[in-house]
Amino acid sequence: MHQAGHVHIAFNKPRGIVVSAADEHGRATVYTALAAAGLPWLGPVGRLDKASEGLLLLSNDTRWAAGITDPATHLEKTYHVQVAGLPDAAVLEAMLAGVEDAGELLRARRATLLRAGAKNAWLEVVLDEGRNRHIRRLLAALGFDVLRLVRVAIGPLALGELAKGQWRRLSTDEVEALDTHKA
Repeated sequence: MHQAGHVHIAFNKPRGIVVSAADEHGRATVYTALAAAGLPWLGPVGRLDKASEGLLLLSNDTRWAAGITDPATHLEKTYHVQVAGLPDAAVLEAMLAGVEDAGELLRARRATLLRAGAKNAWLEVVLDEGRNRHIRRLLAALGFDVLRLVRVAIGPLALGELAKGQWRRLSTDEVEALDTHKA
């Protein structure tokens, strides 16, 4: 059960915004973007690096947030990733099998080709655990540079039509759907 006073929001993080309360380099943060919203202090639920964009959850409900970020829950996170080059079926299979990078096994739960052009392609990559720069490191190990990385869903919650830089409160149903601690 979620207590009154708990706030849960979805934010469409633009590229270049840092997920931290203060940045030693003076870069814009998610808090800069949310400053005028009149919200209580909210902690990020997981991270997206500066160059990544898309769905970021923020909340002051630490129990709820901990369940979402706990690797043991295996909550799927879905990304659309633009890569330089044209990955073939063998590359997608290698993403599922995994590669070792800096002593960590990096792999995707699912990887599919969404569309390909002459010089680059968009993949849908689903992770059920996220390590630091997981997708970028995985694809780099397979010879691909990531041009764009957009998180489009966390579990059953999709980014949908939320515009870049905008936020919205989650509905009670959405909060409950992401609650990994419920009985």
